[in-house]
This record gives sequence, structure tokens and C-alpha cells, in this order.
Amino acid sequence: MLTEALIRRTLRVPRAAPAPDGVEDAGGAAVAHQFDVVLLSAGFRATRDLLAHLSALPAPAALDLASTAVRALRELVADHVRHTPYFRDFPENVPDTVEFWLERLAELVTTHGPPPAGPLNLLALPGYGVPQHTHADVLAAHDELIPSAKDRLTTIHLGRSEPEELAALYLTLATSPTPLTAGDLDLLGHLAESHLDGPHPEHVPVRENRAVLNAARLGAGLLPDVDTTKDVLRLACRASGGDATLVRPTRFRSFRRAERRLLLTALDRVAADPLKLTDVAAHAEPWKRLAERLHPHEYPTLPHAAEVFAVARGDRAAPGLASRVERALATGSPARAAALLSSSPGALARSLDRLLRLAVPVESEVDSIVAALRDHVGDVSGRVLCSLREHLANRSTPAPARLFATRRRTAWFTPDTRPPLPEPLLAEVTALLDEEITRRLPDHPVVLFDPDVLDVALPLSGKAAQDGFAVLPRGSRTRLDLADGEVLRLFAHWRQERLVTDYDLSALLLDEDYAYRGHVSWTNYRDEGGAVYSGDVTNAPEGATEFIDLPLAGLDAHCVVPQVHRYSGESFDQAAEALFGWMQRDRVQSGAPFEPRTVRTRSDLRDPMPTAVPAVFVRDGDGWTAVWTHLHLNGSSPFHSVETTGDIARKVAKALVERRSLTISYLLDLLRAKGSLVLPWTGEAPGSDTPPLYVGLDRPENLPETAPTITRENLNRLLPE
Repeated sequence: MLTEALIRRTLRVPRAAPAPDGVEDAGGAAVAHQFDVVLLSAGFRATRDLLAHLSALPAPAALDLASTAVRALRELVADHVRHTPYFRDFPENVPDTVEFWLERLAELVTTHGPPPAGPLNLLALPGYGVPQHTHADVLAAHDELIPSAKDRLTTIHLGRSEPEELAALYLTLATSPTPLTAGDLDLLGHLAESHLDGPHPEHVPVRENRAVLNAARLGAGLLPDVDTTKDVLRLACRASGGDATLVRPTRFRSFRRAERRLLLTALDRVAADPLKLTDVAAHAEPWKRLAERLHPHEYPTLPHAAEVFAVARGDRAAPGLASRVERALATGSPARAAALLSSSPGALARSLDRLLRLAVPVESEVDSIVAALRDHVGDVSGRVLCSLREHLANRSTPAPARLFATRRRTAWFTPDTRPPLPEPLLAEVTALLDEEITRRLPDHPVVLFDPDVLDVALPLSGKAAQDGFAVLPRGSRTRLDLADGEVLRLFAHWRQERLVTDYDLSALLLDEDYAYRGHVSWTNYRDEGGAVYSGDVTNAPEGATEFIDLPLAGLDAHCVVPQVHRYSGESFDQAAEALFGWMQRDRVQSGAPFEPRTVRTRSDLRDPMPTAVPAVFVRDGDGWTAVWTHLHLNGSSPFHSVETTGDIARKVAKALVERRSLTISYLLDLLRAKGSLVLPWTGEAPGSDTPPLYVGLDRPENLPETAPTITRENLNRLLPE
């Protein structure tokens, strides 16, 4: 399991033990050749070093390593399952929507006689919801895929030994400067259990990552590493299988006596400082529920731990910073609030917009707030600095509506009633932020970059992305290289765990004003512009897939908003598997509805909200651009569809397309201003005594081994410390 996860996460295959000395023909050459052929069929290409390594292995070892890599990579692009559309010949011979329903009604009357009087459940009509053909029938109905020069070809590299690769991945995840995705967080948990003896990260900047490591320590009977009371609460949530971010309620499990003592001992040490009690009241209910599991009254030698629960019950007062700040603001003194927040520079940065809005009428108050930021900006984390810089870049004019994306990736809106901040003030603060961010960027004499990475949004949080293949952070823009006759094919696949589950793929078409132009879904199979839907599958015990073809060049729309709806059954986080992606192909290529080498991206759907909006596609000049959204919506009906979510989906599309995200291009410009030689990658590294830093979506094959790289898997490492 860990080996496959390692390959999917890093696109590197770990080295296996070489053939014994004296063995001239290890037998791996034939395996290497077959491996190369299979990889190409799935859109991957092995480097020369990887093929040479396989060739030098004994045949059984080579076969084992190659099989593991193929399984991992096929799953990465959703090629590990069979994709069977409802209509066998899709995208050809898809009937008109009304014609299709009339056929279903005719079959009902023919086989069962006239239906009884009263409402008729169309979804229960004979032949609806389950393909009437096998996957083999689908393959037989389609010609072989014709290879194209535009087919995706992702390079797979040879890594170090498996223990070395796992240790490096463990340290990379543990020391991530931004929160991890759900999949990476679970992977970190598995790695932490196997690395308790080392190596250990010197610093774990993200609290929920620390909770994962502490859960492994707790399970091994070791004292957890905590320095706030909230760290202990996060640990208890993680150890109970709950949410370490404290966003969702956790049902605490029963802890063993040894675990209770470790948790309370750690809590007692932290709570010995009375200032550590100030954040307890904000999570009073979880603390009270945890007390029922830890039995603090049984440990009279740990009195400070008992004080934590006294604060949670309200028996002891411990006013926090937030309440003191609110009192200062209530008395009309934003400068006083800024002075209080100076003890927590991160909170000062996050509150800056609000403080400045309240202080703008009084110049001295504004000066005091900016001075407080200038004095403490060096203590604000790089991620918060970049987040504030992005926020201020969108504050010169009011937005049509304010979009809030929560940690659970849900979207909600409120009118933007904030007055714009004055341009001179914005310029002063952004210059201050730019200066500090530049100061923190590392010194690299030469920086090489892939132009495709310039419009990638800075990964300020793993919550703004999903696990998957070629997935980019929310706000990133990917130019689609679609010529006339080429088609963007969306796909959604799911497999139910226990309940009959019906997901629906749809595409909402919008005009230049983001008003409704049309849609394709199970309620409308075809659009006049050529978009076509593959048919509705309503039961997925073995997995189900739905497709939508979008001939973007001829589509009469300015914006397309794909959505995956849970119509009934299990939510995305309960299903055994749920994913979304898109392919890019020319119609003359023919081929089966799903061809892995044409897959451009695949993202997991693992959130409880009923409608996923992974990305939107917007017309950009004479072409189209994908804008990553990674958001989930709630509809106005228990049966979610494009008709019930259309209004909020239009707002999401407009808000994210028009928002200016901070991108990799911004940091490269700062590096250039700092004195680095920043050059586009041309396929060969320039001569230099110091290896260049490479920034791109994937690591190129000809890059020197010693060159540090920033790619999709570790883009957050480019953020200032």
C-alpha cells in the first residue's frame, strides 16, 4: 500500500535490490520492455534510468516492481476500473431526450400494460439507470484509439531505495508549510507509525499535521509533543478517527488508562501557563465531551489539566485575546485593537482589512495600525503574508458578492458592503508585504521555470485542492490547447459502499454575463452547440461512469460549469470511490469513451456536501481556460440537480473567474527583483557552479540530479518561510 501511494504521490519508482554479482543476464530486460509499452498505453513514459534499472533486476523482482508501479499509475488516472456509459455508442447515437423517455414509456406499456393512475416515477421505468450492455460490448462498438501527438505523456522517474523515499516523503509531509489534503493527511498517519524511531522533523508548522504525528506517538505509548491546549484537543480528535481541524464534531472513543494518563499529563504541562487557557472557551463543548472520556478527577496530581475543563464548564474565567479585541473595537479604537493583536502577529495580519476599514476616517489611527504591522510583519508566517497580499489585490473595488470558501470546501455568499480601501493605503501596505516576502525568499542564482506553471495559484492551503492526478490549487488557470474538431470530455466515476447511489454529471452553460444559456444532464441529453451527455446510471455496486462531450470551439457559451450531483444514496465521503476528471481528444481519434492516455486530470471527491464543482471553463480570447474551483454546494432540494444549484453555481463561476489569485508568476517576479537569473526551461540547464532551482508542473528528464525542484507535489515549498 505505501509503495503504491509513494509512486502516485511522487511519480518516482523506488529502487529494488540489484541482481547478485556474477549474474550477467538478470532477466529484467523483457519486463522493462513490457513495462514501457504498458505505461505508454496509459499516458506515462519511463525515464532511461528507470528502464535500465528494471533491466538489471532479476526477472521476479523486476516483474514485482513493474506490476506495483503499473497498478499505482493506472489508478492515478482512473484506469483501474471499467468505464461503461449508459449509451453504448456514446458520443454517437445518443437519442433526443424526449425521444428517449417516450421509448421508456412505450417499453413500460408493452411489458407491463398501462401504468396505474397517479404520479409516475420516470426513474423506475424499465431499462432506465443500468446499462443494457457489457463493457466488452462498448469496446467492440468503438474502433481503436488513434495515437495523437497531443496525447498526454507524463514522465516517471527512478527514485532512491524504498526506505529512503518513504523517509523523505514522511519529512516532506510532516514539515509542510500548508495544511495537507485529506489523502496526504492519512498517508502521513501511516508513515508516522512506521517512523517513530526516526527520522524526526525539527519543526512541524501545521497544527493538524502535528496532531497526526502525536496520534502515532500516543498509540505507541509515547508522550505527545504539544505546546497549546488546542494541540491536545486536536490529538484526541485524530486519535478518535475524527477531524483534527476541529471543524466537524468528533465522537471521542474510549481511551485506555495509559492513553488517558499521557493525554492529561501533556495537558497539565501546557495548562501550567494560565495564558494557555484563553482558547479553551472557544471549543467548550468538545472539551466537555472529552472530559467524559479522560476522567480528569481520577488524577489529582494533575491539577492544571483539571483547570482546562473548569474553563470549559464556565466555572473559571479565562478571557481570550479575541474578546479583548472586540471590546476595543466596540469602544471605537481600532488602533488599540491593533496594539492588542500585536501579541499575535498572525491574527493582526488576518484582521488588517477590518481594522483599516474602521480606522480610515482617522488618519492617526491608520498610521498606528500600519506601524503595528510594520513592527511585527517579520513574525507573521509566510503563508499568512501571501494570503493577505492576495486579499488586498482584490480590495480596490467592491465585488458583486463575497465568496467564502470554508475549510470543508463549501461555498457561501454575502453581499459585499465593504467600502474600498484607499489606493494610496493599499499601495503602502502591499509594498510592505512585497518587501517582507522578497526578504524571506531563498537566494537562488539561477531559477528555471516551465511557462505552464506561471498561472498556477499559490497553494496557501491543502484545503483549496483535492487529491488526484495533475490537480492544481483553487484559482489556478490551465490553458486548454483545443483546436477545431477537438473535444473536452468530462467524466465522473463512483462506486457505492452499501446503499444504492445515484450521482449525476452535468454541465451548466453560461453567457458573458454569467446568465443561464443552457445545460446538459440527465434532464437534457443534448445542447444545440454540440454538447452531449452519455446517459444516466443510477446504481453502482461495481462502479459507474458518466461522460459529457464539450466541443468547446463551436460551443455557444462563454463559461461552462461542470457539476457532480448526489441525487440519492451515499455522500461523496461515504462512497467507496468518487472522482471527476477530463480528457482532451480529437474526434478522429475514435477509441473507447475512456482512454487513459487522453486524461488530463483526475481529482477525488471526498466531501459530504451534495454537489461538487471541481473546475469551471471560461472562454479566453480565441481559446478556453480551466479555472480550478474545488468547491461544494448545497441545493434547494433533497434531490440535487443542475436546476437546483444553478444560481449559486453561476455566482461561484463569476467570483472565481474574476478574482485575482496570487500565482507562481508573482514569486518568480520577486526572485528576479532579488537578483536571481530567472529563465524559461528550454530542455537543457545552463552551465553554473550552483545547480539551478527548477519550478514547473513536472520534473523534466534532462534536469541535473542535484538540482532542487518545485513541482506539483511540493509547490508549497516555494512559499516564503
